[in-house]
Amino acid sequence: MLDELRAELTARVAQMRESGVYKPERLLSTPQGTHVRDEQGREILNLCANNYLGLADDPRVLAAAHAALDRWGYGMASVRFICGTQEAHRELEHRLSDFLGTEDTILFPSCFDANGGVFEALLDERDAVISDALNHASIIDGIRLSKARRLRYANRDMAELESRLQEAVDARYRLVVTDGVFSMDGYLAPLDRICELADRYDALVMVDDSHAVGFVGPTGRGTPELFGVTERVDVLTGTLGKALGGASGGYVSGRREVVELLKQRARPYLFSNSVAPAVVGGSLAVLDLLSGSSQLREQVHANAARFRAGMTAAGFDLLPGEHPIVPVMLHDAVVASRMAQALWDRGVYAVAFSFPVVPQGQARIRVQLSAAHTEADVDAAVAAFVAARDEST
Repeated sequence: MLDELRAELTARVAQMRESGVYKPERLLSTPQGTHVRDEQGREILNLCANNYLGLADDPRVLAAAHAALDRWGYGMASVRFICGTQEAHRELEHRLSDFLGTEDTILFPSCFDANGGVFEALLDERDAVISDALNHASIIDGIRLSKARRLRYANRDMAELESRLQEAVDARYRLVVTDGVFSMDGYLAPLDRICELADRYDALVMVDDSHAVGFVGPTGRGTPELFGVTERVDVLTGTLGKALGGASGGYVSGRREVVELLKQRARPYLFSNSVAPAVVGGSLAVLDLLSGSSQLREQVHANAARFRAGMTAAGFDLLPGEHPIVPVMLHDAVVASRMAQALWDRGVYAVAFSFPVVPQGQARIRVQLSAAHTEADVDAAVAAFVAARDEST
């Protein structure tokens, strides 16, 4: 049986390679940053990290992480409710609550874990979850763990959302859940309209703001701030692993009662080790930086605008938007895969995405700009795309 399984798995992977959906992993020999080196030492322009504010290798964040390592140790070797909570963990939770404008916050090992722990703890078979069709996999998996009725509406389709709310009118609690920013498209959820419908049908609202917190909104508080609904959103999840330093860790922030129950019932919280002290220390430094200046937020949006303008002038098909996620649409999975390889060969790291990560026929290369990219970096990226296209056509 083992030999048969191994042969079958080998064939499946071979088919992935042939169809252009195989996902190669690139080895890096440097810290994360806008410029990295591969295993041969070749310098690579990095266009695919979630490092929106360029803080993953910021000396101030690294210094704070080192100080926390010295002060608090390497790790907790335990879960939070046993002996895995330090003063620094609670400080970070309080600081996140202040930053996000919420009542309380609970840390998780990742946002995947945060989304995996919410639904089962809060809801049961008497309730209904209404989820955007393009929500992150962690939301989808979290909903599956609960006994609540599951309804789905087309991406950002408010008419269909209203229909689903009407279908769920008999539920005890109705929870509308959406990404704040959809990671494959860079589109923003219309939270103002979602909250209006939630008010009309007496529903709760949950937002995963992983691709927005730190740089979207007037002061970087994310999509609820951008749409003026901070006080209306009941549950807000997010990550420390993207704009907020890029290490690891996630959180659920929102109503005090929600956080209190999650501390008692959320399985990823109860059965996973605490966030490492060095990550906590670095994250606290990030919040200090964001509170003191808007320069990084302004720079990442300027870089995104420059890249979009250059690529549009060069004739590329981009999904519209202003977010630093910029999808370059190639539609065919094999074409996208070859383009990504051609870019890598030219010293540019950008990843191709195809089915099942995105719908069939919607293959793309997703570019993610950072505040740490220079104008020369952005222009070099556009030039590399043009050269890679010319080579393949």
